[in-house]
Amino acid sequence: MTTDTPARLLQLLSLLQTPREWPGGELAGRLGVSRRTVRRDIDRLRELGYPVQATKGADGGYRLVAGKAMPPLVLDDEEAVAIAVGLRAGAGHAVEGVDEASVRALAKLEQVLPSRLRHRVSTLQAATTPLTSGDGASIAPETLTVMASTVAGQERLRFAYRAGDGTESRRLAEPYRLVSTGRRWYLVAYDLDREDWRTFRVDRVTEPFATGARFTPRELPTGNAADYLRQSMYRRQETYEFAVTFAAPAQFIAARVPKWLGAPEPVDDHTCRLRATTGDAVEWLAVRLAMVDCEFTVHEPAELIQCVRDLGGRLTRAAATTT
Repeated sequence: MTTDTPARLLQLLSLLQTPREWPGGELAGRLGVSRRTVRRDIDRLRELGYPVQATKGADGGYRLVAGKAMPPLVLDDEEAVAIAVGLRAGAGHAVEGVDEASVRALAKLEQVLPSRLRHRVSTLQAATTPLTSGDGASIAPETLTVMASTVAGQERLRFAYRAGDGTESRRLAEPYRLVSTGRRWYLVAYDLDREDWRTFRVDRVTEPFATGARFTPRELPTGNAADYLRQSMYRRQETYEFAVTFAAPAQFIAARVPKWLGAPEPVDDHTCRLRATTGDAVEWLAVRLAMVDCEFTVHEPAELIQCVRDLGGRLTRAAATTT
């Protein structure tokens, strides 16, 4: 019998979080209390924000349903380990769709995991080999959780950083947001030594350390963190202008080319032109244009014209019938 009320409430909550309906008598038996005590404990859970639904009947039943807000969950050991391993795997390899909220959840979970469970999580992850793109962007989940904690707590962050040219430096920054591009994680932060905003590839960060010094977040120069990262990456790229005419209506082409390439402008009812600036490799753009299901003509630049010509020749030779 559970006589400690808080412990009994946690045990009751753990049972209710199993997706099923619990008869009042069965709950009373599991907890070693009377049905009246179960009803009283259910009322306490409701006061705490847990949406417990009761059904009428000979025995009466209870189940936890979806509410307006998500109250805290109670996880057993196996559930906590499973969630931590999943979040670590996703965060460590920048899986598309796993964003900063997932990293914050991992940081919260790992903060309260007992050492024995933390060891199980590390062991399971070490024994798992993910299928990745092989671009070297895999990072330690601990790095992300430290960063996420400093973002949420508005706490200054120290770390070692290796730039793209191999230069090593030590940084002190006010972390603003973590941003996932699908392949990589980036930290958008205000660099205190350089007195300016910077973006850092997280896979190039080592020895992250939360200093404990609080700060008031500064206002980004433009847009949100994702917009700032996009503009920062665009500024570092070598760009070029291109112009292509398609033998198809503008609406047809707009649905078949990436939106960031720009919007095609109608020439007439059956032809449109796309003119834009991009930092993508001409080889990639040539292939992307070839995937559009219509005839097209490249007007500029000369490098893209030559690339399309070479690609067309290779594809023609690849499809040639040999005897």
